[in-house]
Amino acid sequence: MDLVLGIDGGGTGCRAALATTTGDILGRGRGGPANIRTDLAGACNNIVEAARQAFEDAGRDPALIVSTPAVLGLAGANVGDYKQRLIAILPFSQSDVENDSLISLEGALGEHDGAIAALGTGTVYLARRHGQLRPVGGWGFQVGDLGSGARMGRDLLQETLLVYDKVHAGSTLSDIMLERFNHDPSDIVEFTTNAKPGDYGQFAPMVFEHAAKGDVVGQKLVERAVADVEETLAVFDLAPTERLCLLGGLAGLYAPLLSKRYRAIMHPPLQDALGGAVQMAAKRFGKAGGGHG
Repeated sequence: MDLVLGIDGGGTGCRAALATTTGDILGRGRGGPANIRTDLAGACNNIVEAARQAFEDAGRDPALIVSTPAVLGLAGANVGDYKQRLIAILPFSQSDVENDSLISLEGALGEHDGAIAALGTGTVYLARRHGQLRPVGGWGFQVGDLGSGARMGRDLLQETLLVYDKVHAGSTLSDIMLERFNHDPSDIVEFTTNAKPGDYGQFAPMVFEHAAKGDVVGQKLVERAVADVEETLAVFDLAPTERLCLLGGLAGLYAPLLSKRYRAIMHPPLQDALGGAVQMAAKRFGKAGGGHG
């Protein structure tokens, strides 16, 4: 067995990499959405298509898919029985399905102990120490995802309504939001009727931007979000020798705002999530002679 597959799949698309058992990537491929909770069969088809492209990109026969083992990091793999149902229909010789945060951690930290904070539309945190994993959060923005873009956008709309009702003092940022919704609070309420996390999350960069200029509403929301992120990270009690990697679309905006303690142990990720899936596949199916790591 000289080939392994690493696959990184989520709601917007999936990526596959074909590699040697030492982890050297030979070819890459892409497929459509791989959300196993909303469309299991479609996700399976897109995963297989990405794998097929990776074989072709490497100049290998795609017929070898059935004799190649794979590690798949997929969003939503930690919920319900979707994982088991997917494994039953995948064509690979062996399919290890993990949550996407695990391949992100593996890619970001490599062999090091530490934690990742994935700060994007949602938030999820995962730490590893002496091989033990500790996940925190990732519960969706209605009841969790503190510090996420979706939560920040929702809080901005809430704050804008408090300004409209003259409960809180306004600012340039709340003025812009009122303008955007025609100075009509019912338009804001209407927006929330069908808004998805990404719809709320679109406002987050603007909050950071105005906070940096001294906008009082922006500062209040950013300070709250930074406090939420740090309160969560405190659970891991990271040592000065451990690593912290910030991932996701808001990582660059949060990085300079975290306290000195966290900035001191912050490192750029060694690899992305797909690289993490490949490394896990190489470990599990490679040197150990095809056994589980």
